[in-house]
Amino acid sequence: MRSPARPFLLAAFAFCSLCLAPARIAAADASPPLPDIQGADPAVLAAARERIRAGDTSLKPAFDRLLRDAEKALALKPASVLDKTKIADSRDPHDYFSLGPYWWPDSAKPGGLPYIRRDGEVNPESKTGTDAPAFARTCKTVELLGLAYYFTGKTACAEKAAQLTRVWFLDPATRMNPNLTYAQGIPGRAASRGTGILESRHLASLTDGLALIDGSPAWTADDRAAMRAWLETFYAWLTTSKNGRDEAAAENNHGTWYDVQAAHLELALGKKEAALKRIKKQIPARVAAQIKADGRQPHELARTNSLGYSLFNLEALAALAQLGERAGWPEGWSHAAKDGRGIRAALAYVAPYIDPARTWPKKDLKPGDTDRIAPLLRAFLARQSDASLLALYEKFGDTPENKAARWQLLLPPPRK
Repeated sequence: MRSPARPFLLAAFAFCSLCLAPARIAAADASPPLPDIQGADPAVLAAARERIRAGDTSLKPAFDRLLRDAEKALALKPASVLDKTKIADSRDPHDYFSLGPYWWPDSAKPGGLPYIRRDGEVNPESKTGTDAPAFARTCKTVELLGLAYYFTGKTACAEKAAQLTRVWFLDPATRMNPNLTYAQGIPGRAASRGTGILESRHLASLTDGLALIDGSPAWTADDRAAMRAWLETFYAWLTTSKNGRDEAAAENNHGTWYDVQAAHLELALGKKEAALKRIKKQIPARVAAQIKADGRQPHELARTNSLGYSLFNLEALAALAQLGERAGWPEGWSHAAKDGRGIRAALAYVAPYIDPARTWPKKDLKPGDTDRIAPLLRAFLARQSDASLLALYEKFGDTPENKAARWQLLLPPPRK
């Protein structure tokens, strides 16, 4: 353990300007139960809080950034599903609505209809006047504020997280209907399709954020019950609707992220056996269908942004393995077919490109975000010893930017 550093502790006190009370890490003599989060190990989060309390300077950059981000989040105006300027075919403004990002007007057709697909090229129309950006931002901000509350005990953070949640999900005047029936529609082709379910993956951030403020006076028993009812209704739609069935059957990253969403909700709603059954079935199934023995992911390599999509699907597999741990089945990380295909193989295929001197062999429309490789390596190496992957992580993953990343607070250190 590194010795305490006074400037590090002062960062917590600087947070008082946000919350109108003396700032400090949650009281040292308090021993509350571990938070019921699913996307990370709650014991690791609790250990990070203890390390910060003890003045461990290795977490200072990540903790400082968390406080800065939380300060900005406290000033956000709550978003509502009613804020959009475009509306679903149902004509109900409470229905979530978005447009497929890679679909564009056909210049050869009157009115541009039906739209045509240009993979990897985001139509700006999909980012304005729809629910997608605000929904993602709301869910992610609730998680951010939940973490800030957990580490500092500042009531204002819990209050803001609760306010954002009530406006988007609970208040009758502004709440979103619990489904994504009209997500990622395509003008002239489809008003409703399963593909849009990918956008509800951000609910995992929301439910973990709410777990982190559970017990705060800001999040009442009535709030908790109402949110659970919303999530139960959404889960029923996700697992029984045609759109849900279509997305579950998808062979690429869409199918994997469906598994993550369903399993995360099952754990959050106390359906542990259903989550365990799903994960034990789906990790081997996804590995067999998506990963080759050398680690290639053909479905993702076929895309115009192949590195980004290879990482995106790998992130889903890692998230599913993490949920497996929470459900009592940690073997997802080490699962491999007889020919070696598994999470380790897929990670080893992309990991060398964490080296900025290495160039991805396929010419993509835009460079892949190789910063996403480091947390994948860290998550895997916390569970599995691997000398070659560890060498890559230690050489290229320990950057100043990564030291300030939020995942430093959520992931255990690598095994040596």
